[in-house]
Amino acid sequence: MKMGVLGSGQVGQVLAKGLLDLGHDVKIGTRSVKPELAAWSKESGVATGTFQDVAEFGEVLVFAVLGSAAEEVIQLIGQDRFKGKIVMDVTNPLAFGPQGPELTLGHTDSGGEWIQRLLPQARVVKAFNSVGNAHMVHPKFEQGPPTMFIAGNDADAKKWVSDLSQAWGWDAVDTGTIESSRFLEPLCLLWVKFGLATGTWNHAFKLLRQA
Repeated sequence: MKMGVLGSGQVGQVLAKGLLDLGHDVKIGTRSVKPELAAWSKESGVATGTFQDVAEFGEVLVFAVLGSAAEEVIQLIGQDRFKGKIVMDVTNPLAFGPQGPELTLGHTDSGGEWIQRLLPQARVVKAFNSVGNAHMVHPKFEQGPPTMFIAGNDADAKKWVSDLSQAWGWDAVDTGTIESSRFLEPLCLLWVKFGLATGTWNHAFKLLRQA
């Protein structure tokens, strides 16, 4: 399957390589291909391109830019290139102010809802926003598989993301419509705050169920 990853930072690179390892045809999009990315592309086998080219190429798109850059990148690409496609949104409306990390949206709105409004003809699924990139693909924890919480309006899109999560070793949990991003995005803030408090970043969330 043709997969387009929008965003060439560490998160985008980890997810792109993970998709490639599953046998997908993957391209990663960026504003301009810098020497470091070109070297990574050659080593990893993941092709590079502009945001527009990669959005056109991908049958499924992974939105992995900074939350603060999301609207600008969508405007640069154009809404039409997202039409009908699954868009896995891994962004967070996160900012670092004087008091530390904080969400710029919350309670009555979320980044996931905002992106779905910007892309009304896309099938947006919030996922992979509540863990660091080091553990996104094939996480290894002594307590067993961690939980990947997902949210979105389209059942088929959520199943695709759920299957992907499970292929990477996660226990996927559907939390409902895209409005549930209001609850998933604060998990990122909790994940970051725990890391800052402990000085460690090897943690993930797990939902426990009683039989």
